[in-house]
Amino acid sequence: MKQLSYPQGLVVNENGDVFVADYSNHRVMCWPSDSKEGHVVVGGNCQGEGSNQLNYPRGLVFDRANNLYVVDSENHRIQRFDVDTN
Repeated sequence: MKQLSYPQGLVVNENGDVFVADYSNHRVMCWPSDSKEGHVVVGGNCQGEGSNQLNYPRGLVFDRANNLYVVDSENHRIQRFDVDTN
């Protein structure tokens, strides 16, 4: 599935890569700055509570160490991910 469903958050990292919280697909997508196609970087393993699952992600932010933080709204948590965008 390549379509977004109720995108909720967007952040662009220092490399110009675009990350989107794909709310109803329970995943975070990335469009690298040099690409026209996006790919799943977090979630995408169905809705759930596992460390590799999201449940309606809403917001995104990167810290100075390039870790991605995801507001996982229905799991009532914030998760940190080391995202390799190369």
